[in-house]
This record gives sequence, structure tokens and C-alpha cells, in this order.
Amino acid sequence: MRVFFIIIFLLAGSIASLTAQKMEQIGVPELEKVLASPDNVLHVVNFWATWCPPCVTELPYFEKLSKEYQGMDVKFILISLDFPSQIESRLIPFLNTNKITADVRVMTDLDYNSWIEKVDAGWQGNIPVTLFFNNAGKIKYFHPSEVTEQELKYLINKYK
Repeated sequence: MRVFFIIIFLLAGSIASLTAQKMEQIGVPELEKVLASPDNVLHVVNFWATWCPPCVTELPYFEKLSKEYQGMDVKFILISLDFPSQIESRLIPFLNTNKITADVRVMTDLDYNSWIEKVDAGWQGNIPVTLFFNNAGKIKYFHPSEVTEQELKYLINKYK
């Protein structure tokens, strides 16, 4: 009987870990590495947070199109500006509830003024914003506001 409960416990833990969102933390050095990527692919980097209503509105578009463009030289990275202390309590439950499986990373450097100009010199710190770039193709476009699904698809097709 004890073996049965141990097996059930292990299975339950395995199932729970399968549904949990993998969460990579990103600081300024990692952000700089992303922004300097030499890969000949279109990078679509969205900055967002769970507490930002327009961000939450557009997030499903990024999720849907990340699947639609999979394997097509388009790489999506969703960088959350939620507080790192709220990863377990707020961010991961939000991602699980909304079935977000795209590449989500959490910015750990809360001194935004030290890094936002690295993304775009004109960025004032508002969110949501999306950066589209392909360094190999010398493409860079900074979209300073929320996007609709149609706008997002148009911009991806324009720059890929």
C-alpha cells in the first residue's frame, strides 16, 4: 500500500512539473546578448507585464503567432517586467491560466533607466512595446505601443 502512494505521489509531481511554465530570468548582460544576436532570423521581442491591461490584451496574439511562425526564421521572446519576487505567486500562475507556452523571460534588473536605451534610444519606458530586429539583415523596428493581431502579423511579414 505504501508503494502505491509513493507512485501516485511521484506521478502527481511529474504531471505538475509538465504543466509548469519554464521561467528564465534575464539581466542586462543577457538582454545585450539577445539584442546582439547574429542569427539571420527575425526576433520579435515584446516587453510586457501581468499588471498592464494592454499587455494582457495583446499577449494571446504573440502566443498564437509564435506557433504559426514556428520553424519560419522568426523567434519570439516575451520579456516580463513583473517583479522577480512575484514569479511564483503571480507570473507563473498567469501564464498557466492563459496557456502561454512561448519563450517568456523575466527582467531581473529593475533599474529600467540603465537598460531601456539599449532596446531603443527613444523608448520612454512605457509598455507594451515590441522590438523587431534581424541584425544579419540590418533590420530594426521599434513599435512603441500595443499591437492588434493583424498589425503584429503585418509587421512580422514586413520584416522577415
